[in-house]
Amino acid sequence: MLAGLILTGLSLRRVEAPLWAAIRAGEPALRLDAGTTAEEPGVVLGVLGGFRTAVADIIWLRAQVFVEARNLPAAESLLGLVTAIDPRPLYFWLNGARIMAYDMPEWRIWEAGGYSEVSAGVQERIRQEQAQRALARLDEAMRFHPSSAALWIERANLQLNRLSDLPGAATSYRRASEQPDAPFFAARLHAGLLRRLGRRAEAHAWLTQLHPQLPASDESAGAALVLARIRELERELGVPAGQGYCQRAGRGFDPD
Repeated sequence: MLAGLILTGLSLRRVEAPLWAAIRAGEPALRLDAGTTAEEPGVVLGVLGGFRTAVADIIWLRAQVFVEARNLPAAESLLGLVTAIDPRPLYFWLNGARIMAYDMPEWRIWEAGGYSEVSAGVQERIRQEQAQRALARLDEAMRFHPSSAALWIERANLQLNRLSDLPGAATSYRRASEQPDAPFFAARLHAGLLRRLGRRAEAHAWLTQLHPQLPASDESAGAALVLARIRELERELGVPAGQGYCQRAGRGFDPD
């Protein structure tokens, strides 16, 4: 791994040197170092012009070197810088947020002495702090990608798995399902969380509205699965026989 990092660094230097020289020739005051952040993205983008895709890629690769080294300040700075330079790729936003939420807490715990030395309460506080920082990053990403289902799904996953925020995750999965590029599973996950929250009537209403929109020919749509969950909810809600969604819609379906 060390050899790979050295080779990557050497190859990057050959590419970077003429590129940075060209950029700084246009704006000598510009400094894009690991310890700085771009406070005026519009100015940075204007200066970089057509170089910004190449520069962002180089900075992303540099950031990964610091990620491998578990250098949190430098990695976090470069993760912010790469999206300031080129906010268009979702890849930068999503993977940057994941590094902040899932990798950086482990670095902080080990830096503080490791799992045997850091109390469970402090470990959890660190995880929550990093999850909140990752959520703030996703919020920023939505300014540039307001119709991205992937960002809402990532937000929901963080709320669910790192913060145990079921209501927040349910809302985020719903928002994901409303986007033009939404995968079918986002709507099902929203209903599943409503059910876990004890909001069965809401989950039932959501699924009965969703089911007619699902293409039966597309297996990923999960139309049969949604119908089965509707029936389960009707049993839990005590819907009288003959008055359920399937009967009212004349579907004649009974998963039993």
